[in-house]
Amino acid sequence: MVFPEALIGGYPRGASFGAVVGDRSPAGRDEFLAYSAQAVTIPGPEVDQLCTLAIANGVHMVVGVVERAGSTLYCASVTIDDHGQLIGQRRKVMPTGTERLIWGQGDGSTLSVTPTALGSLATAICWENLMPALRMTFYAQGVDIWCAPTADARNVQLATMRHIAVEGRCFVLAANQFTRASDLSPSYATQNRDPAAVVCRGASVIVDPFGEVLAGPLVDDEGLLVADLDLRDVTRGKYDFDVSGHYARPDLFALTVDTKPRSVVIGLEP
Repeated sequence: MVFPEALIGGYPRGASFGAVVGDRSPAGRDEFLAYSAQAVTIPGPEVDQLCTLAIANGVHMVVGVVERAGSTLYCASVTIDDHGQLIGQRRKVMPTGTERLIWGQGDGSTLSVTPTALGSLATAICWENLMPALRMTFYAQGVDIWCAPTADARNVQLATMRHIAVEGRCFVLAANQFTRASDLSPSYATQNRDPAAVVCRGASVIVDPFGEVLAGPLVDDEGLLVADLDLRDVTRGKYDFDVSGHYARPDLFALTVDTKPRSVVIGLEP
């Protein structure tokens, strides 16, 4: 089961946190304080609750969270197996636009594919899916199921998900939030809207390694998309196109990835 970006902690759509270029307001700082209080630590009690839910329902889960590390927030995700074990964690490496005001940049230490009983899972958060080098980093590790927690509901998002499925010859599970204005936290100011107004329409989708849509897109409503995945289709697809294998041309192209954890003080890396 794949859940949207920032599901826990909240995606503060429409919030400004009192910021303009060159100035931040006291009220905006209070809003950030409240938003920070909604974030979670990894590991922590909220993640423990997710682990309990995974056991109770016998499912693997990829869940978007807002992570608090010290006083910095990260747009992150956790991967939990059906035994309730935290087996994977990601931090978004590049927040988009105004997200950079409230979320830090993740380092390369979480750019890893997670092996599971279901196959190898990669998680790319929102516009990370548009980063060719990040995609290649995951493809080279062998991806069966590409998980895309997102907040992007544009029509072009479907094209991106289908492209990744064909490019990586993997299944793609994209989960986006369906949100009304009334769902947004009262802890921070947002643009004035009718409480019933849809501020994010969803558009979750499941795609196979040949780019065929198996379920969705689910728009303008809450719901659960379900599909049976035949992982043998990953190998069937790579018969004629393996982007990190026989189609890669390493004699022409090379990608260097720094996966070391980064600390502000050398020697204090976790």
